[in-house]
Amino acid sequence: MPNLQISSVQPMKQASAKPVQNYNTQHATAPAFTGKTTTDMGVRTSLNTKEEKTEYNYLTKHLDKDGRKLLNMTLKSGILLRNDSNDKSTTLDNLYKMASTPRAEGMNADLLLKHTLRAIADPFTITQRFGDVPAEDKPAVIDNITNNSKNLIDRKVTDIELDDMFSGCCVAASEEFNLATRNPAEFARFAEGFTSPSMSVQKDIKMNSLSDKTLDAIWLLDAFEIPYEAKDFNTAKVTIAPDKNAIIREQIQEHHQDPLERSPIDVLMQSAFMNIGSQQSYNTLDDKRGGKFSNEDKGLVDFEKTFLESVVEDKNVTSVTYQKVDENQRVVGYEADYNTVKNQLLETLNSGNNIIIGYTMTDENNQIEGGHEITIIGAKTDKNGELSFICNDTDDDQSTPIEYPASYLIPKIHHAGIPTDIAEKGMNQTDNWVLGIRDFNNQEKQENKAQ
Repeated sequence: MPNLQISSVQPMKQASAKPVQNYNTQHATAPAFTGKTTTDMGVRTSLNTKEEKTEYNYLTKHLDKDGRKLLNMTLKSGILLRNDSNDKSTTLDNLYKMASTPRAEGMNADLLLKHTLRAIADPFTITQRFGDVPAEDKPAVIDNITNNSKNLIDRKVTDIELDDMFSGCCVAASEEFNLATRNPAEFARFAEGFTSPSMSVQKDIKMNSLSDKTLDAIWLLDAFEIPYEAKDFNTAKVTIAPDKNAIIREQIQEHHQDPLERSPIDVLMQSAFMNIGSQQSYNTLDDKRGGKFSNEDKGLVDFEKTFLESVVEDKNVTSVTYQKVDENQRVVGYEADYNTVKNQLLETLNSGNNIIIGYTMTDENNQIEGGHEITIIGAKTDKNGELSFICNDTDDDQSTPIEYPASYLIPKIHHAGIPTDIAEKGMNQTDNWVLGIRDFNNQEKQENKAQ
């Protein structure tokens, strides 16, 4: 099957919102997120130690009235004392570290603290929408993108692109949402690390989160060019960081964020996640990526998304491909029937996992016109027995979930990130990174022969 690069299509700003109007889908009231998963042994909602009380009181002094409400909300919901981070630090520990230790030059610790709290208290506020570049900052940004070109046409083209830029960060924003909802302590640890003077975070991941074979896992780490140290045959320590230009957009958003635009934390998270998937080639300023696995300069392809999920969440994920797409980018069939897809999605939700999916939009001839990544977070059945999926879309200008009838959404799903043990049920599914790497290697061999 040819690689379908559906997560980087430009018209997503319009396309992602259209189904809401045309297919009787609706935005629902956002549930109160507790951050609780099916694997939780219990939820703590009170400060039990002197250290916890000291950290909490320190944070209250660095937050305004709204920020203190968010802090209290995360405490009462159990989010604040969760320790589901890679180093077992709590959400509270990481927020305290953010507020009490130096940040990267020019960053406002109190502002970043509040943005981080808002993201974990209400992950539906996470968005991929870029902020505009203020006039006073444009010359320097254009210099950066054009490598200080003096060519007036190059500079004007870049200027126009900056004014009319749609985000290709739907995969990264979906992963940011997923991390905030499922692992708030790890989200806070990432936010602290990305805003620290090193602007990076280290994470121990299991080799079998990437592949059942250790040598394949190491090959993947090398292929994706992520900095890592193999601690042994079972574990690797990876370094995750935003691209070098992310701080420029972070600073713009600190001082010029408008409603519905990304927060400074969104900027850094999405930059770091784009960097993981694009082989460390992302540029936050123009939202373009290089790398060896995609011919497009926007977004991430499906097996890059799988690598990103596997690293950030340290779990074995398979990107199950459901649609058959021909070389002309036309949907010509399905790899699984409707009930198989439905059952895999429901079993994944019942296991306590969200599902990041890539769906396609087609014309009357099934020609793909665009695609987008969203996250399925739940399911419901109405009084008539009709199943709907509850989803989050980081590009719909809404801070609430959206409901899609299963009969509408399932035929449009090209791929979905499913736990490997569930993905293996009922389908002969090869890890999509294997197919993607194979395609890349074959293409590279053909190019070498032609030279």
